[in-house]
Amino acid sequence: MAERRAVLITGATRGIGRAIADELADDWHVLVGGRHPDQVRKVVQALPSAEPFIADLTDAGAMQAAVEQIGHLDAVVHSAGAVVMGPVSELSRQDWRDLYEINVVAVADLTAELLPKLREAHGQVVTINSGSGFHTGPGQTCYAATKHALVAFTDGLREEERGVVRVTSVHPGRVDTDMQVDIQRQLGAQYQPERYLQPADVARAVELALTMRPGANVDTVSVRPAL
Repeated sequence: MAERRAVLITGATRGIGRAIADELADDWHVLVGGRHPDQVRKVVQALPSAEPFIADLTDAGAMQAAVEQIGHLDAVVHSAGAVVMGPVSELSRQDWRDLYEINVVAVADLTAELLPKLREAHGQVVTINSGSGFHTGPGQTCYAATKHALVAFTDGLREEERGVVRVTSVHPGRVDTDMQVDIQRQLGAQYQPERYLQPADVARAVELALTMRPGANVDTVSVRPAL
């Protein structure tokens, strides 16, 4: 049996990240990223080939220490993230700082730490972005701003690493997750899960990007609800 390729998935204990871990489990060795040891280990135990990657990604020291424990790595999927909703007039300076820290700065910092391993493997970087990376609306300005910034990051990284590391940006529409429940609550909207994607739908798009032949790259993929 061929040796499994290794993928680090941040935010892998729930929602889209967990669905990606499950989708890749048959063929990949999964590094399960998360902040809470008990939750991470529960997912590790449920997968056929996995290990923990426990770190608060907003803590540079903890993140670097976790990276030092990684051996060979073929891919990273950045699925961890947060959301803040509300009009600009009601958001604080700290709201902006906190959201950029997890949605942009942590992604850039972790990627930079992993690039030597990914370059050696001619590996891949996948970011889970959002439809908000393309557009925004009332109450979504802060969240969309971080996702627009993430587009700029992936576009720039793709060109910097072209021919060495492949880079993909995945943009789901609304997905039936705990985060979506929180988003709709903050927006004061009715929750309609039947109109949303399932996390497994996004996971299949990630698998497509990770299994393209070496001469091809999925630069950007948008996955929208059919309704």
